[in-house]
Parts: sequence; structure tokens; C-alpha cells
Amino acid sequence: MGLVLFFDGDCGFCNESVEIVYRLDNKGAVEFAPLQGRLAKELGLGGFADKEGGTMVIIRESDGERFLKGDAWIELGKTLGGVWAVLANAYSVFPKGARDWGYDLVARNRYLLAGKADTCGMPDEGLRKRMRK
Repeated sequence: MGLVLFFDGDCGFCNESVEIVYRLDNKGAVEFAPLQGRLAKELGLGGFADKEGGTMVIIRESDGERFLKGDAWIELGKTLGGVWAVLANAYSVFPKGARDWGYDLVARNRYLLAGKADTCGMPDEGLRKRMRK
């Protein structure tokens, strides 16, 4: 695997985003782990699920580098390849502050956009195989 995408498991918007990334990832390069899970806790990432402005965290497995906010989207796009890599490169021309501002705007409103997950939906078997705890 290439990346581990840590996401807010209590967030409907985040769960839907994981489903989309899973479907787009034809190479199987991305694994997923909730920020409320054991692996995130072991890595000290649990605080990134903050209700007031959490962020996904991406860890590149080849070197352990961590990416947050807009930088995480860029790394994810490069990993997915194709049109997503082109969009990631275009997005990278914006200053980091502007990228992170846009990310923060969505993150602060993610529960309004898709609600808070009261129960955990059952992903299909392929996604379950790429889910870490």
C-alpha cells in the first residue's frame, strides 16, 4: 500500500469521502483508518478528529511523512493518478494558506453537510479489507 488515510469515523461527510476515494483508487494504493481507532491512537492522531475543525491525515508508508489539510488532498490526488494527479498539481499552485483555509471551511461545516454518523455503515468487502483499526 502507498497511503493510509485517517478520517473522522463519526462524520457522515468523511465516511462518504472514504467510499468515493475507495471507488476511485483502481490501484489499491490507499488504506483507510478512523481517527477514533487503535492505530490512530498509537500514532497520536486522535486529536485530528476535533469536532470544531478536524482534518484527515494521510501518512505515506514509504517514508512515514504526514500530510494534513490541503497538502493531504494533493498527496491523495498524486497517488490516485490520472485526472486526479492533474487536479492535485493545479491545486498545488495556490498558496498553502489559501488551500488550508478552504479545507478548514469544509471541515468546520462537515457535520452540517452530511451529519454525524450515529451508527457505522457496513462497507463492502473490498473496502473492509483495506480498513485498518
